[in-house]
Amino acid sequence: MRVVQLTPGTGNFYCGACVRDNALAHELNALGCETLTVPLYLPMVTDEPADDGMQPILFGGLNVYLQEKIALFRHTPRWLDKLFDNPKLLRKLSDRAGMTSAKELGEMTLSSLKGMDGKQAKEIRHLVDWLKEYGHPDIVLLSNCLLSGLAKQIRAELGVPVLNTLQGEDGYLDSLGDPYSDQCWSALKHVANDVDLFIAVSPYYGETMKSRMSLPDHKVVAVYNGIKLAGYGPSQRPDNPPVLGYFARLYPAKGLDQLVDTFIRLKERKSIPGLKLKAGGTATPSDEKFIREQKMKLDAAGFLGDVEFVENLSHEDKIEFLKSLTVLSVPTAYAESFGLYVIEALASGVPVVQPAEGAFPDLIEETGGGLLFKPRDTEDHADTLEKLLLDVTLAQEMGERGRLEVNEKFTVRKMAEGMIEVFERVSAPGDHSIQAAAGV
Repeated sequence: MRVVQLTPGTGNFYCGACVRDNALAHELNALGCETLTVPLYLPMVTDEPADDGMQPILFGGLNVYLQEKIALFRHTPRWLDKLFDNPKLLRKLSDRAGMTSAKELGEMTLSSLKGMDGKQAKEIRHLVDWLKEYGHPDIVLLSNCLLSGLAKQIRAELGVPVLNTLQGEDGYLDSLGDPYSDQCWSALKHVANDVDLFIAVSPYYGETMKSRMSLPDHKVVAVYNGIKLAGYGPSQRPDNPPVLGYFARLYPAKGLDQLVDTFIRLKERKSIPGLKLKAGGTATPSDEKFIREQKMKLDAAGFLGDVEFVENLSHEDKIEFLKSLTVLSVPTAYAESFGLYVIEALASGVPVVQPAEGAFPDLIEETGGGLLFKPRDTEDHADTLEKLLLDVTLAQEMGERGRLEVNEKFTVRKMAEGMIEVFERVSAPGDHSIQAAAGV
C-alpha cells in the first residue's frame, strides 16, 4: 500500500500537527506501509529529521496568496510558479505570516475550500498532476479538514480514497470572524461529501467535528495520537524547590497568560517555598510582544527572577526540559483536540494539571496522570496545582502511572497500527463505511 500524506508546513516554527504527521510517516514506513509526505504552502519544521520521503513543496503559499489577490497569477506558466515555490524564499516570507489580516485569511480559506471553483484552481491542477506522475497513491491522506477542497479533484482523477485527519481546526475557523467563519463552515460541510473518511485524533474531537460538520456516524473514526518514546523516561522530578512547567506555543491560545496569573497567585500565597516557573515552546516573531507582556507582569509582581522562558527547543532539548519539571500545566483558552504536550510530559513521568474540557478529561482518565480544574478559573487552577505540588507522593504516583499508560497506549507505533487498520478497511472492495473507531 502506498500513502501520500499532504501536510501544510509552517516555514519557521514547530507545530504539533507537523511533528505528529512526520512521526506518523516514519512509523508507517517502518511497518511496511510506503508513505510520502508532501508539504503544502510552506516548508515543514519538525523537531526530528523530516520523513525520508519528503517531496517538493506544492500549493506554495506565495502562489496561493498571489492567485487570491491578482487574477493574472491564476494564468502564469508553471516555470514561473516554481520560482515562487522555492523553499528558501517561502521560509523567509513565513516570518511575515503574522502580518496577514483576518480578512485575508478568511478569503483564502474560503477560496481553498471551494476547490476547483476557487481562485487556486491552478494549484490544485498542479498538485493532482504531480500525484498522477510521481505520487501513484493507493490512498491520499489530508492532514486537516481545511484541505477538504482538494478531495473532489483527487478522487475524480486518481480514483483512490481520500482520508482527512481532524486535529484542531475548529478554533481556527471560529477565529476568522464574520462573515468568513460561517461561510467557511458552510463550505466545509459541503466539501466533506467528497472525503471518504475523517480520522479524528481523539474520540472527543471526532464527536465535536461530527456535530459541527453534520457528518454521519460512519464518516468519522478516532485514532489517538502517539509519540516516539526514544529518549523519554522517568525523570528526577525536582521537589526542592518544585518547578511548575509549561510547554506549548508561547501565545494566548495555549493559556500562557493564565498560567502566569496562576503562578503569581501561588507565589503570593507563600504555601510552596521557592516555587519556580519554566515556560518553553515555539515562539514566532508575532508572539514576542505577548511574551514581553508576560515578563512585565511578572516583573511588576516581583517574581520575574523565579521564571525562565526557553524558546524553540530541539527534540532533545525538549525532552530534557520536560524532565526538569515537577508538574506541567497548559491551560488552553479553548477546548483542545488532543494536546501532544500532555503525553510528552507523562512519558517523562511528569504529572499534568489541565482544564476539564476538550480531550483532557479523556486523556486524564486513560492515563491517571494528572488532575483537572475548572476552565479559565485562576483560583481553582491555583488550588489544583497547589494540591499536587504539595503532595510529593501523589505527584510521583500520578507521574509514574501516566508514564506506564503512555508507554502502553500512546506510542507512535500504536497510532500507526491504528491508521493502517483504517487504510485497509477503507481500501477493501465495496467497504467505504467504517462504523467503529479504530485504534482507541
